[in-house]
Amino acid sequence: MKQFLAFVRKEGDHILRDTWTTVILAFLPVIMLFLFGFALNNDVKDTLLMAVDPSRDAATEAIVNRLASSEYFVFKGYLESERDAEAAFRSGKAGLVIAFSGGFREGLERSGDASVALLTDGSDPNQALSLVSYATNIVNDSVAEYGGGQKPPYRVEPSVKLLYNPGMKSAFNFVPGVMGMVLMLICAMMTSVSIAKEKEKGTMEVLLASPINPLIIILAKTVPYFALSALNLATILVFAVFVLQVPIAGSLALLILVSLLFIFVALAFGLLISSAVNSQMVALLISGMGLMLPIMMLSGMMFPIENMPVPLQALAQALPAKWYISAVRNIMIKGAGFRAVAREVAVLAFMAAALIAVSFKKFKVRLE
Repeated sequence: MKQFLAFVRKEGDHILRDTWTTVILAFLPVIMLFLFGFALNNDVKDTLLMAVDPSRDAATEAIVNRLASSEYFVFKGYLESERDAEAAFRSGKAGLVIAFSGGFREGLERSGDASVALLTDGSDPNQALSLVSYATNIVNDSVAEYGGGQKPPYRVEPSVKLLYNPGMKSAFNFVPGVMGMVLMLICAMMTSVSIAKEKEKGTMEVLLASPINPLIIILAKTVPYFALSALNLATILVFAVFVLQVPIAGSLALLILVSLLFIFVALAFGLLISSAVNSQMVALLISGMGLMLPIMMLSGMMFPIENMPVPLQALAQALPAKWYISAVRNIMIKGAGFRAVAREVAVLAFMAAALIAVSFKKFKVRLE
């Protein structure tokens, strides 16, 4: 029994000596519960709303005000015509556009011949259906209230137009998200585990003690994995286009450029992880499990970021995958150009530079 207790004590001391293992074991369940509890939310709130309203009469204003006063929509103004809606979606100025027919009030009161069109971004089918459902109910309630509670002709069935994905294919939504998750996990795991392995064997210290500039060593470690990741990117795109039938509506060159920048960010993230840990197992846990959950929950891949608590929304802004997935959706699904993704590109470029700088400093401190 004493021998058994001695071995138990020894194993406990071994776990407690490894700070990263202790932190992961202690806080990972809490983090998982926190993410699932607050980020797991399919409700859609505070969606940007714009309107096309040629008549601007009492009936249309009542509907717009009813939509704007709900928790689901935030009214951002009027558009000249339905043709301007696509530009509003691409620029992120609108999540839903409601378009009224001319002379809406007169048509409603005289013959019930008044039409409303709901235009939304179909690249996320689940969110699009939720928005259309919310708006349809609000429109019908508002029209019934305007008509004094009468039923016909005071009922309008809005026509729905789903831009970018009229067929409601779920692949249009999950392919950009899967691209971000796969590239981030593979790149970060490859670099972090590889360098942690060299540190375990002691070969990394030998390299850092050589006359070679540490920055050159760091960048050279990323080149083979960058090439492998570029090959993975090509495989993913071929599979997405020819097997899943997801079109590349925008520039292929721009999509590849943004993807290569994201790959570099992911590799730099792996370098940062490897600079903070000495064990392959810890590096694998952090780059694998530690990144997978935040990417799935907070990147906008599965759940709308706008619905999350403010602290989680702030945390989402620090995830490279969030910016990459947004850029891929704009380029691949919406056919947007560089101007529409300039902010995402700038953020990813800043993250790449910052991660490389921090990783370089960490390795340089070790050398000293």
